[in-house]
Amino acid sequence: MEFFHHKHPYPPFIPENATKLIVGTLPPPRFTKRQFKPDDVDFCYGSRDGLLWIVLDRIFDLHLKFENTEEAILQRQQFLRNRGIGICDVVESSRREKIDASDLGMQKVELRDMVKILRKHPKIETLLFTGGNSKNGPEYFFRRYLRQNHPEIKLKLVSKEAPKIHQFVMDGRLINTVSLIAPSGTANIAVGSSALYKQMKKKDPNFNTIDFRVMQYREFF
Repeated sequence: MEFFHHKHPYPPFIPENATKLIVGTLPPPRFTKRQFKPDDVDFCYGSRDGLLWIVLDRIFDLHLKFENTEEAILQRQQFLRNRGIGICDVVESSRREKIDASDLGMQKVELRDMVKILRKHPKIETLLFTGGNSKNGPEYFFRRYLRQNHPEIKLKLVSKEAPKIHQFVMDGRLINTVSLIAPSGTANIAVGSSALYKQMKKKDPNFNTIDFRVMQYREFF
């Protein structure tokens, strides 16, 4: 069987002033194949089905364009520079039997050298995982990367309330990690089953899964 080589189409985007780093896995395969839908944005988290930029647009009132244009890319890059936020997904590439965007479908995963990247950017003090420690999520792969390459670095639990917060020490530098709800439709089931979401929904029937992410992400961005 021939496997699709799902390579990350974007290098890390990390402004010099970055203190926070968004860490995910891979954009959908169509981004690698350069086969965009009209309202995809040719940039990290640019999928029309993704929720990250929708949530950030709501939090910061950015008036972002959701279209396949240079202007839409520049808007996002400018926001990241202004706020000192970088994006560096942990996965460099994977192989897929089925060409879809599921994290579980990733095989023979190659990971980016995250410690090397963090050393190059000494101001970063927080990693924002766009998903937790479930199999093939960003935190899961970050932990695997540390086990395989830097077993001396351990994640220590700071808060077990959602979103979970950990800390680790690298070269005497303390870095926090926050495991946010994934900004994808598939995570909506997990959102819907959370006690806090049910409580908010009961108070306000119009409260939805995007509102819930806005509430959670606002604290960490």
